[in-house]
Amino acid sequence: MRILLVGGTFNPVHWGHLLLAEELREEFDYDLALFVPAARPPHKVTEADPGPEARLAMLRLAISGNPRLAIDACELERSGASYTIDTVRGLYARYELADKPGLAIGDDLVAGFSSWREAGALAREADLIVARRTGQPFDFPYPHRRASNRLIPLSSTEVRERIAAGRSVHYLVPDAVLAYIEEHGLYGAR
Repeated sequence: MRILLVGGTFNPVHWGHLLLAEELREEFDYDLALFVPAARPPHKVTEADPGPEARLAMLRLAISGNPRLAIDACELERSGASYTIDTVRGLYARYELADKPGLAIGDDLVAGFSSWREAGALAREADLIVARRTGQPFDFPYPHRRASNRLIPLSSTEVRERIAAGRSVHYLVPDAVLAYIEEHGLYGAR
């Protein structure tokens, strides 16, 4: 099986995450896009975090019904910070991989990639797929493939801010995710 790893906090998951996973899976011929929600990313503060259980529940609702998308909660099950190299190495143990797993990273992350734990090993043990997030040119010294995905100017931060301000997020998140947010009063939902 050819697997594409799509990591993130998904706080909350939105249509941009889902479309990106589907576009990259198709463009690079992966059988499965595997979402891996981070427990505690070392390079990012998770703002207004409803907790890993809520983020995982929303992600499950979002991918429901699409057999080409799945979730691996390995980072939520490990204690401590979430390091991508540990996740990639764990994939080899948990899945029958036909090839190295793909690892999707946004072009907004390439500048800091060298500070990731074991960045060189990560570049050897996974196929790095650099997705367009900003559309800005970049230099990246690691072997990688550039995606031709569409730019979607949407972020979880924007979704949270709109909810907190009492503004609609219809058509930004799947309906089931919105219902979960409203039911649990997440992000200041009224």
